[in-house]
Amino acid sequence: MRTMRTEDRSQVAVPSDAGAPPRRRTRPRDDRRSAWIFLIPALTGFVIFYGYPAVRGFWYSLTDYNLLSPPAFVGGDNYAQLVRDTQFWHSLAVTVYYVVVNIGSQMLLALLLAALMHRLTRSVMLRAMLLLPWLVPNVTVGLIWIWLLDADLGFVNHLLGALGLGTVGFFVSPDWAMPTIAMVNTWAYTGYTALLLYAGMLQIPPNLYESAAIDGAGELRMFRSVTLPMLRPVLALVLVVSLIGSFQIFDTVAVASKGSGAGSAIRVIYYFIYQQAFQYFHMGYASAAALVLALVLGVLTVVQMRLLRASRSDLA
Repeated sequence: MRTMRTEDRSQVAVPSDAGAPPRRRTRPRDDRRSAWIFLIPALTGFVIFYGYPAVRGFWYSLTDYNLLSPPAFVGGDNYAQLVRDTQFWHSLAVTVYYVVVNIGSQMLLALLLAALMHRLTRSVMLRAMLLLPWLVPNVTVGLIWIWLLDADLGFVNHLLGALGLGTVGFFVSPDWAMPTIAMVNTWAYTGYTALLLYAGMLQIPPNLYESAAIDGAGELRMFRSVTLPMLRPVLALVLVVSLIGSFQIFDTVAVASKGSGAGSAIRVIYYFIYQQAFQYFHMGYASAAALVLALVLGVLTVVQMRLLRASRSDLA
């Protein structure tokens, strides 16, 4: 028995590559150089159209510049004047009011439309129809709604008069002008927002809805317990983009303000900057207001991303 065990040990297979030279360890492929090459066109455009204007705008914000004479350095005088400017703060308050009304109505309607498309129908024709208002230029949208809501010739006021409700100066009355502008932009952007949310809903695993249905959950309960938690990263992105876009409203206000009696009731912060720069030629002051707006948007974006935990996905 001892002899057999010795023979068995002597017959243990020796790896065939035991005498082969050691293999080289291959380095992991580094694609950073290729990535930078592909990023060069985008970075070049960013520097030319965003980086350089931002630096130039910061310089102008420290000067007294009116387009007719060379900029004169004044330091932080423009920012100090902004702090004391009641028109600036009023324009910022009007903008915040518009943002709250616009984003609130837009997100509620977009969530409703997206949920209906996701749970009831996925018609391509319906999605195309929802996108049509977003494809129309904002100036055209404003002109169409000004005509529809005109106090004398507008179809909506004729309809209200036929119902015995009287006419309403939607773009003329200081009380109605800003809610009307918010309604117009809600009509224009709700379809696009709904499609973004709908695309996020398509990423939710269907088995979660099946499990909830087996447990006896209705559509409302599934929307609250399944759809909204899973949609949180997409919802955070849409809210941030909508917030930035709403603070930058200009074209609809510019169209509605021509011949309107609303005056300062619809003077949003972008329109305030436009007036300072191109009506009063206070380019340095307008640049300072624009930089303050950019700072406000940056802070609000960071706060939103932190509160909504946008960097974490429940689908992971």
